Amino acid sequence: MTSTEPPVLRTRDARGAVTLTLNRPQAFNALSEELLGALQQELDALEGDATARVLVLAAGGKAFCAGHDLREMRAHPSAEYYQGLFAQCSRMMLTLRRLSVPVIARVQGIATAAGCQLVAQCDLAVASREARFAVSGVNLGLFCSTPAVPLSRNVGCKQAFEMLVTGEFIDAEQARARGLVNRVAEPAQLDAEVERLVASIIAKPRSAIALGKELFYRQGELPLAAAYEAAGSAMACNMMDAAALEGVQAFIEKRPPRWGS
Repeated sequence: MTSTEPPVLRTRDARGAVTLTLNRPQAFNALSEELLGALQQELDALEGDATARVLVLAAGGKAFCAGHDLREMRAHPSAEYYQGLFAQCSRMMLTLRRLSVPVIARVQGIATAAGCQLVAQCDLAVASREARFAVSGVNLGLFCSTPAVPLSRNVGCKQAFEMLVTGEFIDAEQARARGLVNRVAEPAQLDAEVERLVASIIAKPRSAIALGKELFYRQGELPLAAAYEAAGSAMACNMMDAAALEGVQAFIEKRPPRWGS
């Protein structure tokens, strides 16, 4: 890859399925400032796109993402720089959560440190059987504190803490069993497995998916009674949506729903 190529590649199909591909294969798609900025720009644009239906986050080369760019970090040894860098990364991760469309990580290779964080932060993940995962900063004397945030919200506390304090890799099947990824596919079938998930999501009303994603994460931060109250309000609003009214009527009439455009 030449230096003139963009750090993130964007494609989109006629259905509204958007793919953002990390494009620093020679650096194992490490999250440089430039790459983080390019991702943020693409996500901000997607946030206001009412025609988008799903986002696939992919990567070129052998690695999905090797975490932060350690060479770049070492060249700026100041607490102020590191604070700004981690704030930039956290903003991007939170934008993934706030998008109204589901985000699917397509993991074809290793995902380490902030790369594992990126997988955990996505709503869904499909991994090649050859993929491996680790939060390995501790091997360098750097505890993966920011990756710990979404990791501990995906897998059990003891399993997450073991990964954080040992820095050891887990394979794709272990990641699926622990809840870090949804599906595992043979390398040649990875795209087909991602497409099955994409097609299933696109077949559903966008409004219901958007409302559901927002509520799903919000209720998880609430006490039980408050979570039920929020969920009940969300379902009442959802029930008044045209798509839900059509879906229920179609069920009553025993016919396929006509969602419209």
